[in-house]
Amino acid sequence: MRRLSTQDQNFKQLFAELLAFETVNDPQLIQTVDQIIADVRQYGDDHVLKLTQQFDRHPAHQFSDLELTQEQLKIAFDGLSTEIREALELAARRIRTFHQAQKQEGWTYVDELGNTLGQKVTPLDRVGIYVPGGLASYPSSVLMNALPAHVAGVPEIIMVVPAPNGELNPLVLAAAYLAGVSRVFTIGGAQAVAALAYGTQTIPAVDKITGPGNRFVAAAKRAVFGQVGIDMIAGPSEILVYAEGENNAEWLAMDVLSQAEHDTVAQAIFITPDQALLNAVDAAIEKHLTELPKAEIARTSIQNRGALVLVKDRAEAVELINQVAPEHLELCLDEAELMSQEIRHAGAIFMGRYTPEAIGDYCAGPNHVLPTSGTARFSSPLGVYDFQKRSSLIMCSKEGVKTLAKTADVLAVEENLDAHARSARYRYESLSASL
Repeated sequence: MRRLSTQDQNFKQLFAELLAFETVNDPQLIQTVDQIIADVRQYGDDHVLKLTQQFDRHPAHQFSDLELTQEQLKIAFDGLSTEIREALELAARRIRTFHQAQKQEGWTYVDELGNTLGQKVTPLDRVGIYVPGGLASYPSSVLMNALPAHVAGVPEIIMVVPAPNGELNPLVLAAAYLAGVSRVFTIGGAQAVAALAYGTQTIPAVDKITGPGNRFVAAAKRAVFGQVGIDMIAGPSEILVYAEGENNAEWLAMDVLSQAEHDTVAQAIFITPDQALLNAVDAAIEKHLTELPKAEIARTSIQNRGALVLVKDRAEAVELINQVAPEHLELCLDEAELMSQEIRHAGAIFMGRYTPEAIGDYCAGPNHVLPTSGTARFSSPLGVYDFQKRSSLIMCSKEGVKTLAKTADVLAVEENLDAHARSARYRYESLSASL
């Protein structure tokens, strides 16, 4: 794992190169995805079935074979062991409770002129959630996407999940049952995103698509944005761990590897002002890599995009953290809460030595769908607010309209919009004349 120090002469350049990563700007990728979307729009179910047979080697003979019934979801849930079912239910309760605190309600007030102004909050009619399948099967992603939608009041949730060779993780189906997903289709890739965005003969078009996927999914989400809403363009997983003072190097090393094992292009960065701790974490990472089942993926990840960074002090670390805007940030020190106040850009902040990122992935409560690739500078975790929209409310009273109409008239004239001006003028002139 490469080592960097802020005292190195070329540190800024090396650190910028470490962070540089493009997910969906490959011209060949964009061309392929655009063609898939166009074909799905033209041919609907037939093309989705064809691509699912081709890419996923799915044994389905007709499109109806790709939809799972609620009974199949229930059977998967009922088949869980007691331990797994209780863990899934605990996670679901905590996720639901956290997201209920996010729910926004409408509001109104009456201004000094007697006009009523406010905001109406409405859930989306139908959303699509993308859940990775195959080797990367994440029941936790089902809960993190579906439960906030439920809390928001979305009446219909359509889930798509790839099933390579027709095989599905029963836990994913059980999670869909527990989370109250309306319909489940065993499709994935750009074709699934296109089907959700534009609809097919069987799959209804949705208003928004959420959930992470591979680069084809990310490129497709970007391509259909505008036709539908999306949560974000998800890049590879990221973790940044900052530690100082007394720490367990074994813990920290495993925290670093927890995201590195996701993907060969995942990013794991460890920052500390303590040279001895940096050395200890480096050694612990090497030790853990001899034991992990996904050691090859993790090793490639940290070789490609990982780094151990030695900083002068905490202030320097804060500056680097805000530059990275990491998806997951661990602050392993006594004053973690105090330091967190200086962090402006991060998807999720895990404070203290006893808060591993892993609990955030499953059961802490906050959402694990987080902004990546530096987008935490302007983006937020997935939440209830992603499944709600807001309408402005304006109701003028007979008396209250006069001042506003006069003002609108004056400003509209200045913008050379005569119809606007007259529309407002008719109101206050007529009302003034009637007095």
